[in-house]
Amino acid sequence: MQSLICIASRRLMRPVATGGIKTANTTSRLLTGAAAAARSVLHRSKGTHAPRSHKIASLANALKSSMHAYSTLNTDSKASSSTVDLGDMLPMDRIRNIGIIAHVDHGKTTLVDCLLKQSGALSGSNAMQETRVMDSNALEKERGITILSKVTSLAYKNHRINIVDTPGHADFGGEVERILSMVDSVVLVVDATEGPMAQTKFVLTKALARGHNPLVVLNKVDRSTSRADEVDSELLELFMALGASDEQTSYEIMYASAKEGWCTGNLDEVQSFIDAAASSRPSSGSMVPLLDAIVERVPPPKGERDSVPFAMLVTQLEANPYLGKCALGRITSGTVRIGDRIRVLEPGTGAVKEEGKVTKLFLRSGVQQVEMAQAGAGDVVSLSGVPTVTVNSTIANPSITEPLEYIPVDPPTISVTFAVNDSPLAGREGTQLTSSMIRERLRREAETNVALQIVDDGKSESLEVRGRGELQLSVLIETMRREGFELSVTPPRVLFKRDPSEKQKFLEPFEEITIDVDHEGSGAVIEKLTRRKGELKSFTDVADKARLVFHIPTRGLLGYASEFKNDTHGTGVMNHAFLRYDVYAGPLEKTRKSSMISLVSGTATAYALNMMEPRGRLFVRNGEDVYPGMVVGELTKDGSDLEVNPTKAKQLTNIRAAGKDEAIRLTPVKPWSLEEAIAYINPDEAIEVTPTQVRLRKQTLDSNRRKQQSRKRTSDFDELLD
Repeated sequence: MQSLICIASRRLMRPVATGGIKTANTTSRLLTGAAAAARSVLHRSKGTHAPRSHKIASLANALKSSMHAYSTLNTDSKASSSTVDLGDMLPMDRIRNIGIIAHVDHGKTTLVDCLLKQSGALSGSNAMQETRVMDSNALEKERGITILSKVTSLAYKNHRINIVDTPGHADFGGEVERILSMVDSVVLVVDATEGPMAQTKFVLTKALARGHNPLVVLNKVDRSTSRADEVDSELLELFMALGASDEQTSYEIMYASAKEGWCTGNLDEVQSFIDAAASSRPSSGSMVPLLDAIVERVPPPKGERDSVPFAMLVTQLEANPYLGKCALGRITSGTVRIGDRIRVLEPGTGAVKEEGKVTKLFLRSGVQQVEMAQAGAGDVVSLSGVPTVTVNSTIANPSITEPLEYIPVDPPTISVTFAVNDSPLAGREGTQLTSSMIRERLRREAETNVALQIVDDGKSESLEVRGRGELQLSVLIETMRREGFELSVTPPRVLFKRDPSEKQKFLEPFEEITIDVDHEGSGAVIEKLTRRKGELKSFTDVADKARLVFHIPTRGLLGYASEFKNDTHGTGVMNHAFLRYDVYAGPLEKTRKSSMISLVSGTATAYALNMMEPRGRLFVRNGEDVYPGMVVGELTKDGSDLEVNPTKAKQLTNIRAAGKDEAIRLTPVKPWSLEEAIAYINPDEAIEVTPTQVRLRKQTLDSNRRKQQSRKRTSDFDELLD
């Protein structure tokens, strides 16, 4: 009932003309009052036996009185535009700190691009002609996803708007959790066709828990498959399911096409923008309505600047080639100037880690850095001068002895082991080869990426790296191989916990997986996930696709990505997010066939590969180097691993054969990507990673030792717990 009231009120009260942001804000206030009044009446009447007509009359009177309260609002005033020097310390009431959150590929980064370009923040820079300027990392540009959160700012109508672009993939959720402590509200971007997805629920849960009142933007409404009203209804149901307050539920909704560069609070205007684009006419649309909504709806930061000491929580570290390590964060209290004495307090304990002074103070505008002489509470800045600072540390005036509270991120759910590359081909390509180099690089990564945990027992040369998912770990490995590292990486395994109430029970991580697939492919997906201990929670139609929602153990998702692509012929979309720890779901069926293992070192020959190909799928090409213990193929039939000789050459004699030799034609071999290799390998295998190669191998290269170890293994569960 409450959902219907809110949706109906929002649709009935849509602005009927382009009256500007004041009309939209009046509508929003009307909606807020009406929805709150309706909920109050419904709550009071719950459980009573009053006639239905009395309840309806009470509801109508409440709606009427709430609308009258705002009927005299002046909608003619309009904010004037002025120039702001971003290097100055502005009053707190002219600062807005906003985070952009969304599911992966719903258009966050493109939306930030539009805001920066139309506000003039990129004027005079080469980035004005680029797309996705905030994705500065090479891997981000290649993969089309945001991996690291970025902070920038722009000037608009005498205000400074600090904008944080956050990752959309669940594996990088640790970035989202920390960033929410820096902002006063969020813009929730939702695809007008796909609607709320797995990561939408995750980021919205975190934002609501922080008390933020989201501003909702339905992006890509210009698509023919857009279903804005249905998505509006789904969003409101999601807000209520997550326990949003009345104020949070009465969110303002905007309709946008970040790709075309316009946004509006009036759904009736969308068609005119679409028609203008179709006829190649210039559109009158822009991102001004969204900027106005941010200035009007987002509250200014809170805090004291005068008569209190400076304190700032570090949320991100930046590497500057001239200044060294720079700490990014939001100033909680006080004022800081260049040359001020500061100290670093360790998170949790409050121990003094370092003392120094501020050497540089700056903020980012567009893609450029703007130096500041001073900054105060509410500002989001970077400062240098304390090289040992880490994420979640407190930088403060020497008079402060207690660290600031920080947000602990959700625990990692899977782990892999990093070790030196000990194969016979090691050292041919890389420059970073030793365990000490790998250990130092991983420690540096853990300083900036709090979602990663490094476990080092100090006894062996290998290190256990714990993270959120396969994508997060594969990005780390890919970054290291580009830096010249050679590694040996074990397959991922889930992290179990003991049940605190019953120590004999084990808990394992579960995830919620959302799949959009063609209807004819849904049967295969349901069958595969059910065999992997998945439980189907809902089956709905979204546009021309079937949307399946499963709750499944994280173990069941390991290695499923490649099967999913084959089953859906590359047309399916799969997204997942951590759900909870629950009771161990039991052993899984074996989903992968056995391997073909090389017996010897040498160079693979076409003659040998041609004889091996009928037995299964090959992973090596003619002329490729192999060594004992290297996985060179997958068998067609299941069973034990088969040891083969891929280097065997045809014996040449002076005896002429009766038949004519035919040319050997082998099936082309697709090189492994890191994600494919991580998802594919068996528990007793590993990945050899070099700057140019990804090879599969056995963890134990010696054949006799492998046979001894296979006899000791008792169950899949034992493998996961050791």
